[in-house]
Amino acid sequence: MSELPARRLLLVHAHPDDESINNGATMAKYAAEGAHVTLVTCTLGEEGEVIPPELAHLAPDQEGGLGAHRIGELAAAMKELGVTDHRFLGGPGRFHDSGMMGVEQNHRADAFWNTDVDDAAAYLVEVIRSVRPQVLVTYDPDGGYGHPDHIQAHRVAMRAAELAAESGYRRDLGEPHTVAKIYWNRVPRPVAERAFAKLRAANADFPGIAAIDDVPGVVDEPDITAEIDGTAYAAAKGAAMRAHETQITAQGPYFALSNHLAQPIFTTEYYQLAAGVPGVPAGQREHDLFEGVGK
Repeated sequence: MSELPARRLLLVHAHPDDESINNGATMAKYAAEGAHVTLVTCTLGEEGEVIPPELAHLAPDQEGGLGAHRIGELAAAMKELGVTDHRFLGGPGRFHDSGMMGVEQNHRADAFWNTDVDDAAAYLVEVIRSVRPQVLVTYDPDGGYGHPDHIQAHRVAMRAAELAAESGYRRDLGEPHTVAKIYWNRVPRPVAERAFAKLRAANADFPGIAAIDDVPGVVDEPDITAEIDGTAYAAAKGAAMRAHETQITAQGPYFALSNHLAQPIFTTEYYQLAAGVPGVPAGQREHDLFEGVGK
């Protein structure tokens, strides 16, 4: 095996754009510092709504083709973040976007939500055993806000980390590897409250303002165990979000999805350690996801 970079970070997301919204500053920071950053995206986001009128024909209820278009958007976003290793789980289009919870697309035979967790996890085990990340980032058990693909991405990521470490599990997928630390995406409620107060005072040019609980992963302060100051990478994160043009409208420090309701862009990104040993004493926050991790 060729020499691996000293620090290796794996992120598992449901759709193109989730990574830039949740972790864009973190990804740009670690990539700039020489860490190997790997993004695995579980679906092409085929069921997303389309914001620009000139691209409306890509929508699933029109001509279609949104998933293929979003492959290009993701590649452009990763270029902005300096991330060169980005993959789709099982290859592009292996798993189909399931749509929002409760819609008929949940029941498609190829919907990610409808997929056996262990079957999907096997594809991620191969990535883990190849890249050998010390740190994995994904969603909490609710997927941040209850989207079925986000919930499934959490399940697949957690299961894959477990299977990748088992010496008896499928040697054809590579040699066993234990991920040292697993983090879930979070936003501390007081930080969100301050950001939304600033947004309301700014009178940003959006039709309305989202609710705080529309932000994925909002929790109380004690649940936050790590924060990554990515303010130096705010421009990169904003550019990556704008690259997802079918899904995001970004203006300065704010953005909106297809509901046109403004939200803050967080450039300090927050996490909860879900597995592994913290690298700082109890009660303190880590400021590096690799705190306490050896090669």
